[in-house]
Amino acid sequence: MNDKYKEKKPYGKGSSDRSFKKDGFKKDGFKKDGYKKDSFKKDNFRKDTGKGGRNTYSERPAKENGGYEEELSNGSIPGRNAVRELLKSGRDIEKIFVREGDREGSITVLVAQAIERGIPVIETDKKKLDALCGYEQHQGIVAIASEMEYVSLEDVIAIAEERGEKPLIVICDGISDPHNLGAIIRCAEGAGAHGIILPKRRAAGITPAVVKASAGATEHIAAVKCSNISDTIRKLKDLGFWIFAAEADGTSYTDADYDCPCAIVLGSEENGVSDIVKKNSDFIVSIPMKGKVNSLNVSTAAAVLLYEAIKQRDCK
Repeated sequence: MNDKYKEKKPYGKGSSDRSFKKDGFKKDGFKKDGYKKDSFKKDNFRKDTGKGGRNTYSERPAKENGGYEEELSNGSIPGRNAVRELLKSGRDIEKIFVREGDREGSITVLVAQAIERGIPVIETDKKKLDALCGYEQHQGIVAIASEMEYVSLEDVIAIAEERGEKPLIVICDGISDPHNLGAIIRCAEGAGAHGIILPKRRAAGITPAVVKASAGATEHIAAVKCSNISDTIRKLKDLGFWIFAAEADGTSYTDADYDCPCAIVLGSEENGVSDIVKKNSDFIVSIPMKGKVNSLNVSTAAAVLLYEAIKQRDCK
């Protein structure tokens, strides 16, 4: 990282002399008053075909991920909200484990729904539940589901086209804390984003902790895994997307115009958006800080930026 960025935290105080007028958003072959669907032809994407001919990323992350938690090796989904959303999603569920003597409250409803769908419900002790979900808080219930499927960029854009909306994507550039990633996914799904892009290495993936922190939102949003964030950003730009990186020393996030096919980039908790990704982004946007602290949590920043985007879109 360059020396000028070493002491700066993302999403914090800072300003820029660069002009950021909304009428300055112009790109060859792209008009703000209605994007061209031809830009999103499926032929423009390389397919990563998994089992059954579906475009998925099914390989497991390598151990070189360092200290990051492994992906859902056993498909465990812990927590009452997460299991509730899993049941809504229609994903195949192998079985559901519940804590012995804990058939009360919302668990009773979840168990009834599982039995109605013919899903085996097994009572077990807390020790077994802890082991199933990597010792995440499970609230007395853990579901074992089919493997989490990652999709391709074309699938995310197809979702936007089916909704008749301009694509809105969240790119996570090195988010390492699973609870932050889960909270970002929850914000993205709640704001109606069409997909989230994650790096394959040196970052958190979809783990039991992420599922729990997302309150089950992982079941309702398309997730893409890519080998190189910068390459993915260049591909998106070639297709007419605008890329907004959230960092300090940018222009105010409210001066940006998100009413276009766009991707919002969120950087790591420690270093923010990487230099190479910033260089490949179209604009740097910042959230003004009025208090004594100089930055927001990355998931809080995600909520602020995403809801500014949908506010602008809803007003037009």
